[in-house]
Amino acid sequence: MPRKHTRQFRIRFYECDAYSHVNNSNYARYMQEAAFDASAAAGYPNEEYQRLNLLWLIRDTEIEYIQPLRYGDTAEITTWVEDFRRVRSRRRYEFHRAGAEDLCARGVTDWVLLDRTTHRPVTIPEEFQLAFFPEGAPGEAPSRKPFPAPPPLPPGAVTIQRQVAWEDVDPAQHVNNAKYFTYMEESGIQAAAQFGYLMQDYLEQGLGSVAHRSRIEYKQPAVLGDTLEITTYLSDVRPIRATRHFIIRRQSDQTLLAQAYVLWVFVDLHTGRPSRMPKEMLAGFETHIAAGE
Repeated sequence: MPRKHTRQFRIRFYECDAYSHVNNSNYARYMQEAAFDASAAAGYPNEEYQRLNLLWLIRDTEIEYIQPLRYGDTAEITTWVEDFRRVRSRRRYEFHRAGAEDLCARGVTDWVLLDRTTHRPVTIPEEFQLAFFPEGAPGEAPSRKPFPAPPPLPPGAVTIQRQVAWEDVDPAQHVNNAKYFTYMEESGIQAAAQFGYLMQDYLEQGLGSVAHRSRIEYKQPAVLGDTLEITTYLSDVRPIRATRHFIIRRQSDQTLLAQAYVLWVFVDLHTGRPSRMPKEMLAGFETHIAAGE
């Protein structure tokens, strides 16, 4: 059995969005902090990794949002390592509201162990397995789902430029993994605005779109001073939901830095229940939707 660790976070007002829900990027932040705490509890705090000249970096994150957390709630996150695979390790997370049994969200991250100096992958030491699996590591690791190939770009795909700012960069000297969720959300809002759909208009009508599932694969790090090109478009559009895709490249050399998608559900903000998108909205996005969708 894996060593499990539970951490609580009190939801701050500034962590919530205009819907009064915890912003999607903060789920990734909570997951990262819970993972750091869990590692420290197993005998590997950040200082020990520094001594060993090792560094964990996230390569893939998937989050399923089940019911929203709000200001004043205390989020309780239980996390555990699911497997070790040579240089990679998968960690799972479950979110509950403190004192309640219902699941609010769940997630998984795929981490890779790197040499802190060269940033090259390093084989995970056997003693790590003993620390995180006191009763012995599982004999066979679950299979990993490869990141799905995104559908072809439609003619109305939108590309937004974003300069990496000082506030985006973490102590590892690159853009923090959670910041990509902010980049994605902002580029999606800007893309919708280019088609005439403004968030404030839908807020006034009591309508909105909330994330149900997101996944991002990090390919290469972005660093301070980089200019990013974030290309976004839709697929699998239905009356109450749509999948938005993101392709993030470094402008200077067109290196692929990350690719992601978010399944959005259109909702009535008063009831929290799914609501059909206005027909004019579906029609207006026609050129922004991948072919065959």
